[in-house]
Amino acid sequence: MYNKKNKNLTPYAFIAPHLILFIIFFAIPAVFGIFISFTNWNIMSSPKWVGFQNYYEILLNKDSTFYMQFHNGLKNTVMFVIFTVPVSIITALSVALALNAKPKGNKFFQSLFYLPSLLSISSVILTWHFLFNRNLGPINNIFNLKINWYGQQPFTWIAIVIITVWWGIGGNMVIYQAALASIPKELYEAADLDGAGAIIKFFKITLPSMKNQLTYTVIMTTIAQFNIYGQPLMFSKGGPKGSTYVLLMYIRQLAFGSGESIAGLASAMAVMLGLCIISVSSLQFFLLRNND
Repeated sequence: MYNKKNKNLTPYAFIAPHLILFIIFFAIPAVFGIFISFTNWNIMSSPKWVGFQNYYEILLNKDSTFYMQFHNGLKNTVMFVIFTVPVSIITALSVALALNAKPKGNKFFQSLFYLPSLLSISSVILTWHFLFNRNLGPINNIFNLKINWYGQQPFTWIAIVIITVWWGIGGNMVIYQAALASIPKELYEAADLDGAGAIIKFFKITLPSMKNQLTYTVIMTTIAQFNIYGQPLMFSKGGPKGSTYVLLMYIRQLAFGSGESIAGLASAMAVMLGLCIISVSSLQFFLLRNND
């Protein structure tokens, strides 16, 4: 009886550490954040219940500064996601396909492409800040350009997308390499016998065989890019006329910026951002899962 009871508790013992951390650092803060979004709270005093007033301010009250901030931040965030996610997925897949052909120096290039993902955002931005420098940067000098990458659109967005793709390509590349290595060689041999070309084999064998990995990486990359913060903050400081001022920057400014905290409004913005992430990710999962 004792052994049977221990056996029944064994699975829970394995998941307990992760579950405890999940509850402490995610579940409780998420529930608390949703509650705070319905209050007027400056962090120092007790929250005062205001119902849907915060959501009215950011969603419907066009005369409110917070309405402008929310819509500008969400628009810039969505633009960043639209620009970055396809480029990140296609670039990582292209590199994985090239390395899967086992070229000379395969391991070296694999390490080279993966290395940026190990760097902190600070070191990444400092490096690219120099590379994109208008006067001293090698990019402008090599190509004989005079572009102000920090404060001139659309070049600021282009620079941020390049930085983000370069920084995050490694993780997806490794996943795609593992997926490519698991595809049975017999499928390609049979396709060769049928006279299929490289393009046909890619769309009929390679992509369908990587469907689960592609679904995972597309969803996780989208979630990561919706949480964009460090790149526009450190590289362009919000860009010209706030054109790269993303939603998380407004959320942090309202909750922890100079002056009195407006944590209730910041939480309402964060909840709406979370709902956008859940909606887009669910739609992606449904479309990719059912797209044969």
